[in-house]
Amino acid sequence: MVRKILIMLCGFIGFLGVSQVPDEPMDSISQQYIIMEGDSVMQSSIALNEVYVFGKLKFQNYNDKLRYYILRRRTIKVYPYAKLAAERLVELNDSLVYIKKNRHKKRFTRKVQKFIEEEFSEELKKLTRSEGQILVKLIYRQTGTTAFDLVKELRSGWRAFWYNTTAKMFSISIKEEFRPDVVHEDYLIEDILQRAFADFTLERQPSVLEFDYATLSNIWKDSANNKDKDSINTTN
Repeated sequence: MVRKILIMLCGFIGFLGVSQVPDEPMDSISQQYIIMEGDSVMQSSIALNEVYVFGKLKFQNYNDKLRYYILRRRTIKVYPYAKLAAERLVELNDSLVYIKKNRHKKRFTRKVQKFIEEEFSEELKKLTRSEGQILVKLIYRQTGTTAFDLVKELRSGWRAFWYNTTAKMFSISIKEEFRPDVVHEDYLIEDILQRAFADFTLERQPSVLEFDYATLSNIWKDSANNKDKDSINTTN
């Protein structure tokens, strides 16, 4: 059933030709550099394109390092789905503008969804539960709308409620938002995306959310420093 939910969520995505992520050694993305000034992560620019220059990743322990790399593989795998979801949503809405009658709009949406489900559902069936939850977050990152609301808009409120209730049985919430400023895992996902954009592993698509990666980095760096201070004070 969880596979069916994911198919429903991305029924309007379109072509889902996502290539396999090659195996990489765990230090393969550490050969990057960072520009620092005081305690702030600075931005650098080349030619006409703004880029971030990153430093070597640091982890508290091996488990944190392993968690990050597993999260990286999952994020890189599902991001293209979210990107295409945003593109297809724009295309769908643009098409619906020219259809005046609601019943014709519903008929058009059903035809598009049925075609896409029949053609591309096999790709979505390959996603794991964890990958599905990351996909839900990234759909929000790219569209500014939860997967629940997308289902509700494209189908009906009852279907959205049912899919969300069923998804909870598999520990997936399709109401999940992307909050890298308050959820550490979401920040790690954003870090993974920005690094992947910088080395052209993924094609960049602007997020509809208003946040700055450098600011996010400083927020979580300050949070980590405060935890370290609290730990020292508690020990003393």
